Amino acid sequence: MYKPTIMLADDHNLIAEAFRNLLEPQYQIVAAVSDGRTLLEKALELKPDIVIVDVGMPVLNGLSAGQQLKQKLRKVKLIYVTMNDDPDLASEALRTGASAYLLKSSTASELLKSIQEVLRGGTFVTPRIKRLMEDSFVRSSKPKGPEKKLTPRQVEVLQLLAEGKTMKEVGAVLSLTARTVAFHKYRIMEALNVKTNAELVQFAVRNNVLSTNDSLSVTKLAPRAAAAGIGDTRSQAS
Repeated sequence: MYKPTIMLADDHNLIAEAFRNLLEPQYQIVAAVSDGRTLLEKALELKPDIVIVDVGMPVLNGLSAGQQLKQKLRKVKLIYVTMNDDPDLASEALRTGASAYLLKSSTASELLKSIQEVLRGGTFVTPRIKRLMEDSFVRSSKPKGPEKKLTPRQVEVLQLLAEGKTMKEVGAVLSLTARTVAFHKYRIMEALNVKTNAELVQFAVRNNVLSTNDSLSVTKLAPRAAAAGIGDTRSQAS
């Protein structure tokens, strides 16, 4: 009997293992990964039916990884399971290809139900998020200002820099030269109209670009970003 294939993507090993134990009786778990870049590589290799993915992951966040994966593997079903109950984030995930959005506080039965639903071609949103999305829609009567758009590559560079990686380390991860990384950084700061390390890291945190632990605050991240050279584009570009 054929078992649908599932890949797990979460940087918390306990959660990934709990998902595996819950799902293995009914589904084939083909891989478990802990960062967004590895998710892209393994998913393109294994072509699972479903990817269960967290939003906040290192190297490349789950939202960006999921968006890129859907562009390359259109048939894959994305189920986000996250602690983030921001209705705008849920809306963006669904708009860019997700089939389901759940919270880590959701019940096991909700996750099983969501898998069954997306395998039938449907969508599933956990009730709490659905209510928040409806409330957000009702309240959003004011026109929004222009959004700050970054390219997928700029998002990758931003996340890696905000995680504290040096120009050289970012270049090694993305197969770019340090000079190219510096150019991307300059364009990012120009696009976001930010001038300080703290502002750039705060943008990454606010927009769910950066994966952070509960104990890791922006004030702790900013010095790490400064050490990586964020805010000084000229020294690396010369």
